[in-house]
Amino acid sequence: MAVSILSREVFDLCLGKPALRSLSVSATVGDALSALKRLGESYLSLWSCDHDKSSRISDDCRCVGKVCMVDIICFLCKEENLRSPAAALRSPLSVLIPKTPTGIVRHLEPHASLVEAIDLILEGAQNLVIPIPSQSRRKRLLQKPSSNSTLHNNREYCWLTQEDIIRYLLNSIGLFCPTPINPINTLNVIDPKNILAVQYDDPASAALPLIFQSLVNHTSVAIVDLDGKLIGEISPFTLNACDESVSPAIATLSAGDLMAYIDCGGPPEDLVQLVKDRLEAQNLEAALELMEEESTITSLSLCSSSSDEESGSGRSKSVGSYSARLIRRSEAIVCYPWSSLVAVMIQALAHRVSYVWVVEEDGSLSGIVTFAAMLKVFRERLNSL
Repeated sequence: MAVSILSREVFDLCLGKPALRSLSVSATVGDALSALKRLGESYLSLWSCDHDKSSRISDDCRCVGKVCMVDIICFLCKEENLRSPAAALRSPLSVLIPKTPTGIVRHLEPHASLVEAIDLILEGAQNLVIPIPSQSRRKRLLQKPSSNSTLHNNREYCWLTQEDIIRYLLNSIGLFCPTPINPINTLNVIDPKNILAVQYDDPASAALPLIFQSLVNHTSVAIVDLDGKLIGEISPFTLNACDESVSPAIATLSAGDLMAYIDCGGPPEDLVQLVKDRLEAQNLEAALELMEEESTITSLSLCSSSSDEESGSGRSKSVGSYSARLIRRSEAIVCYPWSSLVAVMIQALAHRVSYVWVVEEDGSLSGIVTFAAMLKVFRERLNSL
């Protein structure tokens, strides 16, 4: 029976999902920032075709990646970009595409099986792009390509995520028994080595490469004390609900102070002033404009964005502002080595994360469990049937 579940077409998991909003890789970082705010999107897909330069639809459009607020925040944190944020926002979007081997983004036809999608994820694909076959021919003919078009190759597409697959498997979890009720420390699902972590007093800037890596790997950066006990985390999920005004904070604060800065409710005034003082001390006055409520630099850099972009819920432009989608704080989601696999699955899905930290009874961090590791367990279970 489990075999029949995994043989289902991936389109079954895409029903009701919205079409991808997109940008061309020839757009600028400022264009992406504007689109994310105006459309209220968490991510925008990046495509190798450029609909702005032709009214014809290219036959070789390919999704080559995605961009989110975290990408822009990390990019602006670089010292040279803090010295000239306006110039940084005029950089091409290609600077945000990870310099990783090809295959991070994979296209998959809607009739492909779920097991094919799982295999691609286990091979290293982080994002699966699936055509949406239900769009009417009339709608395709009437829609004109634009900078935020959802139409490529005369089709619309959606993301298929690891969370989508895990949620689908949970609905049929009984078919895989007894595996899901076993403790995770008996399933070789805990990764004790690939833990991204910094200490509480470390500079937040030291975590930048780890933040970027955690974004690619759908994990997070742990904050630990000197004894290795888990204190909290710097989560891409939380950062993605902020705006570009967080960049100066990452460049000047400690990892522990950054947790407080991006926590729900907005940053404390004393930390805001501390960031400003340190920017001035480092001769980074230009970065102060990123922290203004109505940033002149951002407004000027985004004025070239397409005027026909749709209005969305967007984000507030206040310092460290948050989207209404944010439902988590910087406290880390944890489980124990003896927790069952199904309990960890439910815990991750409930908190909308694709990982759970594994801690011992004394709170020391011992590993991480990811959706990808869970999928490997189900794939191996399938092979044993």
